[in-house]
Amino acid sequence: MNTAPEDEVMCQCSGTRKSNIQALFEQGMDIEAISRWTGALSGCGGCEWDIAEFLETLGEQKKNSL
Repeated sequence: MNTAPEDEVMCQCSGTRKSNIQALFEQGMDIEAISRWTGALSGCGGCEWDIAEFLETLGEQKKNSL
């Protein structure tokens, strides 16, 4: 089964999807708030670097669009 990139699960422990992380970032949440809201980053920690990198990319995109 192929999923759209935005539907990719970024945190296997909580089932948090990329689109959810992006929506929360766009609402002004930082990585700690996203973790508290979704449960991401609170399990095994295997997603930490991927989520941090994704949020960094989103931040750069936001900065470049201003």
